[in-house]
Amino acid sequence: MTDYQKIARWLAESTDAVAFTGAGISTESGVPDFRSPGGVWSKFQPVYYQDFLSSAAARHEYWRQKAIAHHEFVAAQPNPAHQILARWESRDLLRGVITQNIDGLHQQAGSRNLLELHGTARHIACLNCNARQPADPLVAAFEQTGGVPACPECGSGLMKHATISFGQQLPAEVLQESTAWARACSLMFALGSSLVVHPAAGIPELAKQAGARLVIINRDPTPLDEMADVVLRSSLSEALSGIDKLLDP
Repeated sequence: MTDYQKIARWLAESTDAVAFTGAGISTESGVPDFRSPGGVWSKFQPVYYQDFLSSAAARHEYWRQKAIAHHEFVAAQPNPAHQILARWESRDLLRGVITQNIDGLHQQAGSRNLLELHGTARHIACLNCNARQPADPLVAAFEQTGGVPACPECGSGLMKHATISFGQQLPAEVLQESTAWARACSLMFALGSSLVVHPAAGIPELAKQAGARLVIINRDPTPLDEMADVVLRSSLSEALSGIDKLLDP
C-alpha cells in the first residue's frame, strides 16, 4: 500500500480530521514565505508590537512594510491544495483548517471552519475600539499620503493589521479552540509548515500525543518528522491531489 493510499484510507475513515497549514501552502500561490530568501524578513527588520505602540516612527515603518507585503498577496489566488482542503471540509472529511497564514487564501478557496492563529492581513483593526476595516482602501490611503491612518470610527485609535506581531500574544480563544481540535482529532495533517514557531507548532504534536495519526507534507525536514506516521517531501498541490484522487467521489 502506498503512502497516498494509506492517507486516503485514514481520511475516509475519519470524521474529525484537521489540517494545520503554514507558509508552504501559500508559496505555491506565489505568496513569499516571510523567512525565505527574498521574503519580507530578509529585507526588513520586523516591527515589534511594543515599538508599534510607543513610536510613531515604528508605526510608519510597520505600515511601509505591510503595504509592500499587501501587494504580494492581494493578487494571489488559491491553488489546488487550498481548494482540496475546502472540498474535503464540504464533504465532511475534514473538520476544518488551523492556519498560521494571514493571506486569506483558505477563505477564498471556500474553507468555512477556519482558525487563524496569526490573524488576517485582509483587515485592519483599531486597537482602541476594535472596529475592523478592509485593508485595501487603508493601504492605498497610506501609499498616497504617507500618513498612518487613524481609526475612521473612534478617530483616535491606532490602526494595525488584524495580525499578530512579534511580541504580541496569540488570541487566547483561537489557541484554545485549536488545542481542542487537536486533542479531539484522529488524523492531523501538518502542511507546509516548518513546525518551529511556537506555540502554534505545538498543535500537531499535541494531536499525535493525544492519539491521532500525523501526516507531515513539507519540502524540508521538520522537528516532528520522527513521530509522524507518514512524511512526504513533495509539493502540497501534488500530494493532496494524489490523495484526493483515491477518495470515493
